Amino acid sequence: MQLNLRYDMNSPKFGAPHPALYRTAIEQAAWADKLGFTQVFLAEHHGAEDGYCPSSMVQAASIFAVTERINVHLSALVVTMHDPLRLAEDLAVLDNISNGRLWLTAGMGYRPHEFEMFGKDITKRLGLMNKALDTLKKAWGGEPFEYDGRIVRVTPPGVQPGGPKIYMGGSTEKSALRAAKGGYQYFPGHPGLWDIYAEERAKLGFPPPEPLVKSIASFLYITDDPDRDWPRIAPHVAYATNTYAQWATERGTGDTLYKAAETVEALKAMPNIKVLTPDQCFDWLKTQPANAGINFHALLGGLDPDLSWASLRLFEKAVLPRLIEAKMVDLNQ
Repeated sequence: MQLNLRYDMNSPKFGAPHPALYRTAIEQAAWADKLGFTQVFLAEHHGAEDGYCPSSMVQAASIFAVTERINVHLSALVVTMHDPLRLAEDLAVLDNISNGRLWLTAGMGYRPHEFEMFGKDITKRLGLMNKALDTLKKAWGGEPFEYDGRIVRVTPPGVQPGGPKIYMGGSTEKSALRAAKGGYQYFPGHPGLWDIYAEERAKLGFPPPEPLVKSIASFLYITDDPDRDWPRIAPHVAYATNTYAQWATERGTGDTLYKAAETVEALKAMPNIKVLTPDQCFDWLKTQPANAGINFHALLGGLDPDLSWASLRLFEKAVLPRLIEAKMVDLNQ
């Protein structure tokens, strides 16, 4: 099992202020790095109502500055919103800052107002993404190349051969087929898409993909008293899951693990939302596959940093040692 953190920095008016959220994310990444977590997922959206992170590359740089081993995974990086050449440069510099610890999942984008904000035509987003990915491949090859009719060169070269590891993201069957046909690794928005991707990739003669790391919860919170803490965290979780569910309707196609919820009982009924005691958490993890990813969305919905830290510290004290003893967790050490 992998141990991972995830942040999107979206926070409603009743949530923690953004300066506190960004500072806490840096501190928690440093904590996770020392414990041997595998990766920190950072998401990106633009012009969101409640301050969703619009610049995950800048946030990644802040995390790389205080860590030594943990990977930062830009997931998803909405490549259609960026100038391809400048994107190649920024990512190459990040790869150097991190000494090769940068991964990214390329997203095409789906929110109409984001395309309007940057003067992009949403009906041409596939072409925009293909151009961005083609540019990244050429830019990180280390040689001058033709770009829009002129010869350009991107420096410095990345630390990782051929540049940072690129996955293709998506939440539709088309995205799975597109990733397979391009020979990319795939990071599905929903686990059910993986089989479609792997089968198509095999048909096309590509080597087997990297094993899927299956996210087993969108939100995991460890507490010694769930009845006490559910009322504290429920507004934040409800805000986040309702927001993502609403955004999914803008996409129009695909699936999402997030569903609308109006009550605590509705949240409790969601299989991807877990608020557990240490014993409950360990017993639950024993039932999960070896390729599971334990993802702590630690500041979901602008969760108060003190509440967030309480969960992580309890996991460190009362769950992680048992996972290590049972040889259930892969530590990045």
